[in-house]
Amino acid sequence: MLLIKKLALLSGPNWRRTIALLIQTAQDRRSALTGSRQLINAKLAAVLTLTCNLVQQSITIKREGIAHNRYNRRLFSGYPTSNMSQSSDLIQSAHRTIRLELEAVEGLLAHIDADFVRACEMILASKGRVVVVGMGKSGHIGNKIAATLASTGTTAFFVHPAEASHGDMGMITSDDIILALSNSGTTAEIVTLLPLIKRLGIKLISVTGNPNSTLAKAAEVNLNVHVAHEACPLNLAPTSSTTAALVMGDALAVALLEARGFTAEDFAFSHPGGALGRRLLLKVDNVMHSGDELPNVVRGTLLKDALMEMTRKGLGMTVIVEEDGRLAGIFTDGDLRRTLDREIDIRNATIDSVMTPHGKTAKADMLAAEALKIMEDHKISALVVVDKDDRPVGALNMHDLLRAGVM
Repeated sequence: MLLIKKLALLSGPNWRRTIALLIQTAQDRRSALTGSRQLINAKLAAVLTLTCNLVQQSITIKREGIAHNRYNRRLFSGYPTSNMSQSSDLIQSAHRTIRLELEAVEGLLAHIDADFVRACEMILASKGRVVVVGMGKSGHIGNKIAATLASTGTTAFFVHPAEASHGDMGMITSDDIILALSNSGTTAEIVTLLPLIKRLGIKLISVTGNPNSTLAKAAEVNLNVHVAHEACPLNLAPTSSTTAALVMGDALAVALLEARGFTAEDFAFSHPGGALGRRLLLKVDNVMHSGDELPNVVRGTLLKDALMEMTRKGLGMTVIVEEDGRLAGIFTDGDLRRTLDREIDIRNATIDSVMTPHGKTAKADMLAAEALKIMEDHKISALVVVDKDDRPVGALNMHDLLRAGVM
């Protein structure tokens, strides 16, 4: 009221109008504020509704995604889906490589000609050794070829061409034959040796993919191992070419092996170690039981006495001999089982009525592996070893061969 009185004094006779205007202005402001509050509240409500809808949609999408992922895991369990195309590419690449290398090997058939025969004849006629040389991948192949030649009757060894230029040429004599591997035929380390090889009068066989190369022209004989394309997609890495060189080396080694009449026993002397050496070198004489260890009875011995002999010697068998010492037969554990089925009086029966007449035999100088084959072929577990007069000198069974490492 005090404020109204002051306004009335200031407004003079129109104070009533002034107050009315002020009241109207205050009411308008109050209405405006109320409207603003209502608008703000409406906007807040809309925002809250929109937020709730978005949250609900997010939850729904997440649930659906989890369910979809679970389905995918069940469907593609065990399959690396991200690498399926890569796996297919790897398999195709491997198939392509094998096909190209097969083609390279088949292509060698056309190059097995008079030059191959001349190379074999040179090596067979040589009084020296085969010295294999090669650089890089050809060097690795050369090492293997030298090893194959040496183990199949052709004396051979590998010399690194770079080392040959620094002293190792002293390992090579004029009686030797050099087998030089170079796909290009222009390998610098080998070409460098050519003048010295010619000066020493050493015969040279080249293995190249380029018959017109420096190396091929310098050689007495060139074995052509040309390939149309390397298995490497860049046609750079030695792949098909090294395979072709390796196969040519094997063909050379096997041809020489057959020409020399190389036998399994010869092979054994270059492979004395391991199971291979035991199979090829071990003789029956090395594993058989002889002398007092050999169970034997004469014809006419009672079966019970023969069984006692088997028990004492522990071989599961006994030899039966004639009066003059020749082999009459053999009696084994298997024969005993068959005898029991026949209901024979063991106390009174003689060994003659139940033994296996003569039976399979082996010789003392026979390979133990051969004796094993006799046992396997005839499904028997023991062999009698006889001399040239058919007199038993020993016996062996499967356990003896097993202990010796032949099986």
